[in-house]
Amino acid sequence: MKNKDNTLAIGIAILFEIIAISTVIIKIISKQWNDMHLLFLVIICLTLPFVITYIANKYNFVLPSSFQLVSVSFILLAQYFGEFIQLYTTFSWWDLFLHGCFGCYAPIIGLHLMTGIITWDSGVTKKRFVIFTGIIAFCFTLAVGVLWEIFEFLGDYFLKTGMTTGGLEDTMTDLIIKTLFALATTLIYCYKKLKNSKY
Repeated sequence: MKNKDNTLAIGIAILFEIIAISTVIIKIISKQWNDMHLLFLVIICLTLPFVITYIANKYNFVLPSSFQLVSVSFILLAQYFGEFIQLYTTFSWWDLFLHGCFGCYAPIIGLHLMTGIITWDSGVTKKRFVIFTGIIAFCFTLAVGVLWEIFEFLGDYFLKTGMTTGGLEDTMTDLIIKTLFALATTLIYCYKKLKNSKY
């Protein structure tokens, strides 16, 4: 199954790529070097959803139809509006809100990725299969969440981005929020699947 490109996501990404690149050029001309690293980060990250879609199509992985739009929106809310426009400072709950959204959506990505890879057969009860896929989706979310925290740490260490200024408490709070929302999403998935099936 081929994952289709989302026209709206492409349009939004191109628009903000133009804005970010224009801002970089203006800053270079005016010799204002502040926040340049954040702008470069936005420029690079906005291409990632489309690179991931290309790789998924090449190796026949299934992604949610909303993947590109949600990913582009999340990157803009986190990197551009959060860091560059400083909504993390304006709204104290902004960071937790984004991590909660990630915790809700990442299990959905995990479940789609399993399509065609892990399949149910008659030797396994459907109940066990649903629970097993739910656990994998939950663990997938935790793994990606940890990788994101590592990304933030490396960004601070090498580029001085200031993404982990809250230290250990900020990192652990992010992970806990992601875990709770991922658990809630997974439980809802399992409940609905088990409720709608007869065993």
